[in-house]
Amino acid sequence: MKDIYYIAPDDASFNDMKQAAETVWRSMDNTYGYVDEKLNRIKDIQNISDNFMYLLGMFDTDNQLKVISLLNDVTKAGLRARMISGGNDEHYCDLLGL
Repeated sequence: MKDIYYIAPDDASFNDMKQAAETVWRSMDNTYGYVDEKLNRIKDIQNISDNFMYLLGMFDTDNQLKVISLLNDVTKAGLRARMISGGNDEHYCDLLGL
């Protein structure tokens, strides 16, 4: 079986992840343009390969938890499957709320 970590999800899940990431970025301090830099990086990102995972990987663990809390159940299930496929422990995924 091919490693699903690198397989793009359906467009609805990708858009859910992108929207959640944008929401969390917009909640941060942009004093030095850091938020603008990150938002510009993901503005035109396409639903290919592991870009779904890249959107989450841009954050530290605390902010990943914020992103995950904004996702719908279908997106969370796809994220969990990809994280496990990528080598994360199921218990860790449980701790993240997946």
